[in-house]
Amino acid sequence: MTNLIPGRYREVSLAHPDVPLEPSSLQAHFLGREAYRRTRYIVAMQGAATALVEVSTQSRTPLFSPIVEVTTLAGPAECAVVEDPSVDCDVPNQLARVAEERAPGVRCVVVRGRYEHYSFILDPHRHPIRVVETVPPHPAKLVDLVQRVLDSANDLPPMRVIPELIDLADLARPAHASSYLMPCRGSGISMGDVALSFLDERPAAQDWVQIGCARSREIHHWFYGRDATCIEMCPRVLGEAYDGGAVLTKCCLLEEEIESDGLRLTVPWGSSLSLVHEGLRRLARLLEPQWSID
Repeated sequence: MTNLIPGRYREVSLAHPDVPLEPSSLQAHFLGREAYRRTRYIVAMQGAATALVEVSTQSRTPLFSPIVEVTTLAGPAECAVVEDPSVDCDVPNQLARVAEERAPGVRCVVVRGRYEHYSFILDPHRHPIRVVETVPPHPAKLVDLVQRVLDSANDLPPMRVIPELIDLADLARPAHASSYLMPCRGSGISMGDVALSFLDERPAAQDWVQIGCARSREIHHWFYGRDATCIEMCPRVLGEAYDGGAVLTKCCLLEEEIESDGLRLTVPWGSSLSLVHEGLRRLARLLEPQWSID
């Protein structure tokens, strides 16, 4: 299983044993020694060398209890130590990110992070998530919400955001129209000297090309009693071009509900952090069903 991470960093103890950091020596050193009742993992350090062991105690009830089982999870050849005070060791995605960036290819990365806390990630893997979103505005809101959730949630496995950004101006230009109707002035979109109108301002009808989705086409028909030539901009529709892997999109036809179709998940256009968090939980259950903070 990938992404073994302790449930709480209080389960991790540090030790500096004066023995070789190999399984038989570590077992002989730790067996019978007392350990704090919450200790489950020991990061054994000897100079620049590091090993990770898992221990079981005779009982978890008293404050201290003898160690009765020792298993080496990773030896010195498989471990690296990273010091980064910006990393919150309670957040799986932060642990996986620093492992990926600072110790690529290393099986066990021990992190000394914020508040001087130590933790580790064993067999790190960040599941790629394509996030399909329109721009402007910048930053892309859905991408930003997803990243903010991943940078703070301690109940999600590590995920790597792959932004798939749809530039509204790039969508419009191939039509070579003299006038475009955009959804909202608040996005801050500009196309130089090209005339732009904005649906949210209910402008007087023109012979324009609309950049919109199903909802904005409905609004256009309501306002003007007719349809306009329209270029599709819905992230859910345009996201269908991405086959394979997890895809997260949004759609304004959804208001409070989340729709999922396998690894393809759609949240409401105006999603809150909590809705995005719930969407990522659903994807996580499919991407790594056995994962939990151990």
